[in-house]
Amino acid sequence: MASHSLVSSPHPLAPFSSHHHHHHLCLRHSPNLSTLPFPKPIKNKPNHSLRCAVSIEKEVPETERPFTFLRDSDDSSHSSSSSTSSVRARFETMIRAAQDSVCEAIEAVENGPKFKEDVWSRPGGGGGISRVLQDGNVFEKAGVNVSVVYGVMPPEAYRAAKGSASDQKPGPVPFFAAGVSSVLHPKNPFAPTLHFNYRYFETDAPKDVPGAPRQWWFGGGTDFTPAYIFEDDVKHFHSIQKQACDKFDPSFYPRFKKWCDDYFYIKHRDERRGLGGIFFDDLNDYDQEMLLKFSTECANSVVPAYIPIVEKRKDMEFTEQNKAWQQLRRGRYVEFNLVYDRGTTFGLKTGGRIESILVSLPLSARWEYDHKPEEGTEEWKLLDACINPKEWI
Repeated sequence: MASHSLVSSPHPLAPFSSHHHHHHLCLRHSPNLSTLPFPKPIKNKPNHSLRCAVSIEKEVPETERPFTFLRDSDDSSHSSSSSTSSVRARFETMIRAAQDSVCEAIEAVENGPKFKEDVWSRPGGGGGISRVLQDGNVFEKAGVNVSVVYGVMPPEAYRAAKGSASDQKPGPVPFFAAGVSSVLHPKNPFAPTLHFNYRYFETDAPKDVPGAPRQWWFGGGTDFTPAYIFEDDVKHFHSIQKQACDKFDPSFYPRFKKWCDDYFYIKHRDERRGLGGIFFDDLNDYDQEMLLKFSTECANSVVPAYIPIVEKRKDMEFTEQNKAWQQLRRGRYVEFNLVYDRGTTFGLKTGGRIESILVSLPLSARWEYDHKPEEGTEEWKLLDACINPKEWI
């Protein structure tokens, strides 16, 4: 199984707030832990080091969205420094456009209900926009969040991230993380849940090691979690993911499809959360410009991959039994997020803002004792595909 970063979450929203240790504040409060894909830090360490992995100040609610969350020095229009700062600016532009386009598409399907928006900023720079639509006409709960966060990793996290012991004793390492993260749970049991998340992470040279290289990584994915299999829907969804991948590298789709099946795995059930999609993490072994375009292509493919399926399924007749099965699958979603999802579990361990961390959970779910669908039923077919991942296209 591919290695993943600690906070690669699919999950939106685990905010940070300050801790009492002023010497290094703890990561608690961001609206997007999922946007903090630390490259493999702090694997075999006790919890106390996890607790203070990152320094983040308390968020401040804002009344309106800023033009940018970047500092002046990072915005390419103000900056003479080369491409990496413009990657920050272009990634922010991309994730905010993705948030807007997904929210517009969801509101068009909803035909009335609108997203509630919270904007926040951080004294040290950065901020985020959280949007949630709850109990709509079509969606039980839809959350689409962006964040742009600056912070400092203590030296031990940075050494773990690099995976190599350094002779120098580095000081705290500044980092930048930005991402968009979303979970969409429709009401109709025949309409699938969707999750997507795309993020970019950079570390700057420690102040006492001038000239050390700035390092960067991309991560993300889009995955599909229906309660019932409509083969046309699954093929449509996977073919749009494959098209996005194929524009950049023919190895991407098979590799990231398998990575997705491996990541969204509920070990205690020996089944996947859903029917997969694509997932990748800590990606930096390709041209940075290409990966920025690839992430953009993936984010832009969310609406065409998903909305037509919801349109097709949202008004289908269903029985109480169909609804009960959807609720059982929602229970699996909850189990995965609370037990295995790195962003969610990291946010809970570090005491983040609970509303933000749990925005990915469904409004309702169900756990029946020893429930087993009868072999050959539609419910059984879905479970079988979650236990034995298939090639859909």
